[in-house]
Amino acid sequence: MSEPGGGFAWRPALVATGWTIAHLAGGLLLTGLLLWLAARMWGPAALSSDSAGVLALQGTAELAAFVFMTWLIGRRVLKLSWAELGWRRPRGLRGFGGGVGFAALLALGALVLAVPLAHAHWLQDEGDGLQYARTVLGTLALLAPAALAEELMFRGLPQVLLGRAVGMGTAIVVLSAMFGVLHALNPDVTALAIGNIALAGVLLSLAFLAPGGIWTAFGVHLGWNGMIAALDAPVSGLPFRIPLIDYDPGSPAWLSGGGFGPEGGVLATAVLLAGCYFLGRRAGKDWTA
Repeated sequence: MSEPGGGFAWRPALVATGWTIAHLAGGLLLTGLLLWLAARMWGPAALSSDSAGVLALQGTAELAAFVFMTWLIGRRVLKLSWAELGWRRPRGLRGFGGGVGFAALLALGALVLAVPLAHAHWLQDEGDGLQYARTVLGTLALLAPAALAEELMFRGLPQVLLGRAVGMGTAIVVLSAMFGVLHALNPDVTALAIGNIALAGVLLSLAFLAPGGIWTAFGVHLGWNGMIAALDAPVSGLPFRIPLIDYDPGSPAWLSGGGFGPEGGVLATAVLLAGCYFLGRRAGKDWTA
């Protein structure tokens, strides 16, 4: 973004950056406040375990916080419409459903490629088909609030503001790098894993530019995480107990992802790049350089 004289427009960039920081900081502080209130109501033990209920509570608190910040800053202060903020009504499979299917195929590709190339494999585990289906559906419900919250955190208001002020390409790079760093404390994380999550951030940012906006990005996020979890692989280092099957990532870990899940390996890099290429060709016309 340039001024009429050819120089960089610093004022719009600084304003957009300031509102982005306020959005992120306010959302995180509000999330912490909601979790503190939950601990006061149900006791500290309610937030001290690794149960599914705790993950659901954290995701729901984060989602509520960033919906509120999107409304407060985007709608009330900056007077942006919901459509401008990416809450566009998708048509057919262009929105949430299309995003889920597209990302699920990408994730499946990364896991399947690890079978011949890294000797990954699945073993039979305890449980039956009905238990498997119930657990997978429950896991998707568990993952959904956090996935949508992260889209509001990085691909909603911040991408709109920074894209207008500094260009969509720059905005995507900055926000995707932040998205990768956000996961730096996850279990079994590596530099490659952080890079791949940043690359996933690019994929999600391109999905946000698709006709379905935030709903397409949400679908891509949930489809990627959901397929990985459904096949018993860790999601960004977080394992999910899935009955009936037991996943062994094989070796080397830099190829398959090892204990971090496929996002820690080069195979995921390849499929994420392919996904970015596909979405980039479709979304390129909507960029504001």
